[in-house]
Amino acid sequence: MGNRAELGTFLRSRRARLKPEEAGLRQYGERRRVPGLRREELAQLAGVSVDYYVRFEQGRAENVSDTVIDAVATALRLDQFERRHLLHLVRPDHTGARPAQQVRPGLRRLLDSVSGTPAFVVGRRTDLLAWNDLFAALLTVDLDALPPERRNKIWLAFCHPVVRGRYVNWEHKAADLVAQLRMELGRHQCDPEFQDFLSRMSAESADFRRHWEAQEVREKSHGLYHLRHPAAGEFTLSYECLLLPDDQDQSLVVYTAEPGSPSEAALRLIDSRVGTAS
Repeated sequence: MGNRAELGTFLRSRRARLKPEEAGLRQYGERRRVPGLRREELAQLAGVSVDYYVRFEQGRAENVSDTVIDAVATALRLDQFERRHLLHLVRPDHTGARPAQQVRPGLRRLLDSVSGTPAFVVGRRTDLLAWNDLFAALLTVDLDALPPERRNKIWLAFCHPVVRGRYVNWEHKAADLVAQLRMELGRHQCDPEFQDFLSRMSAESADFRRHWEAQEVREKSHGLYHLRHPAAGEFTLSYECLLLPDDQDQSLVVYTAEPGSPSEAALRLIDSRVGTAS
């Protein structure tokens, strides 16, 4: 069994959001002291004893079967990302501290060769491992000048006022980042560096603590972000996140604009200023 506290908190949060009538349970007008499903109600829906579910939620049920995990996930109406996160919490990778993250030279050359498109490589804990000039210009931040521990998407979005101001809908961006980070925690909950990072972020940012306590989990492989730039105004970029086949902890992320759109014109304007500066 993995991190007992993390597992229990996640399951309680999912019980709390599900009303009995949504789960097909009848209510008889009694006053409920807690929101959502009680443990005995969830045990009934999952087809296990109350005692067994209590031990499961507390992380004390050893060798839990896939059938039980699936039954609990179904009873809680978990989506595909929440199911995967639950499985990670129950059966974690017990590898401790991970080796330092390295970007292959060929991948760095690929970033440098990409023209007119912001691109970067992100690693564990949303660390920025490599990027091209246009991505830094998009953020309007000299990433090379930052200490290595600050070259991190979470820290930049929550603690760097300039980067925070780049996102038109900052709350949406913040929620996405934290939900992805929690998904990653399920895989790396035994990594002390991950726990240290969470402690530092919680100490530095009340907004981070607020989003972290929401217990949201998801993975994002593509999507849209609405951005603003002092030279180009507001525009929208698509992103594609490509997991590297030889390192499951690294992804190549590329931003693009719809051809012929005002967003493409905005991106070209920013790119032209990068060329002028160079």
